[in-house]
Amino acid sequence: MRWLTRSGEESVDDTLLTRRRTMEKSALLSRGLGMIATILFVTGVGATGFETAPPALRAVCYVGIAAMLVANALATYGLLRPASRHYGRQSAVQVTLDTLVISGLVGYSEHFSGDLSWPILAVPVVVAAVRHQLAGALLAWATTTAAFAAMVPGAAGSSTVRDVLFAGLINLLIALVTGFQSLAFARQFATLNQTRRALQHQATHDPLTGLPNRAQLDGYAERFAGRPLAVLLLDLNGFKQVNDTYGHAAGDRLLHEIGGRLTGALDDQGLAGRLGGDEFLVLLPDAEPEAIAPVVERIREAVARPVVVGGGHEVTVGVSVGRAHRPAGGTAGLDALTAEADAAMYRDKRGRTLVA
Repeated sequence: MRWLTRSGEESVDDTLLTRRRTMEKSALLSRGLGMIATILFVTGVGATGFETAPPALRAVCYVGIAAMLVANALATYGLLRPASRHYGRQSAVQVTLDTLVISGLVGYSEHFSGDLSWPILAVPVVVAAVRHQLAGALLAWATTTAAFAAMVPGAAGSSTVRDVLFAGLINLLIALVTGFQSLAFARQFATLNQTRRALQHQATHDPLTGLPNRAQLDGYAERFAGRPLAVLLLDLNGFKQVNDTYGHAAGDRLLHEIGGRLTGALDDQGLAGRLGGDEFLVLLPDAEPEAIAPVVERIREAVARPVVVGGGHEVTVGVSVGRAHRPAGGTAGLDALTAEADAAMYRDKRGRTLVA
């Protein structure tokens, strides 16, 4: 699952980010070697005979170096920001540049040196398969095959139309094998991540209400260490009577509804979770004491609204609320604040019992 964050980046699994970084590292390494080889060639190292090459072929080498520089710049950006929402487009540009560079290399070999080099056309096909699965592999295959077919007429090398057909079939096979393998891997990867997210959700959420459990509440509170934090402990009044009168299924339906109402009442001001039974915990980070009362009032109003349970029965419950507050710079942890809120909640419950 992916979505955009406020910074314009995708929120993706760490395993996917690791895979992207690995691809960019390999791209930087392989292109770096290609750039070194091309630079040595154009500088005449090793008596390459570059000076005697036609101007058009010299231009191809210079353009290839520039294209590899651009592709490596994109790879560096992808390595540093693998969660960028532009990652897919940057990856496609890299594949395009790699395809053009390698096609130019084969063209140089066919028209100038006469060396057999068409097997190199498989490289962009494999790269496209790794990055963009079957569709990318087939597109790279079609591009390289068309480029090779255009190079053969008038070439100084020994390649013929028969070689074009043979190279096209071989690279098509490579595109299909690598493309389907990459597609299967991507599907397996997505399934495993979906399972992992489901297990992670089960470990951090209450199965009945879908609210965060104590483990997630602890982690959330730790993020605001040393900052103001208000803790509200809620206990439903009348929940036992609903269970006794209408059954546990009705009680579960009531708890689920109340959980949703708590989240709505907070209006993104904090986090509501379920501790167990009919007890809920609300965390309000960076809340000043005067901001707690309005939240408590919204919670009481939300809980007090009638709930339709099994059989069309309408029930109404109340809520006792205990409050605890940690000022900025305070050291009290969630356990201490919860204990303080628990004592306050029982005082609130006793007061309401006496009034009743």
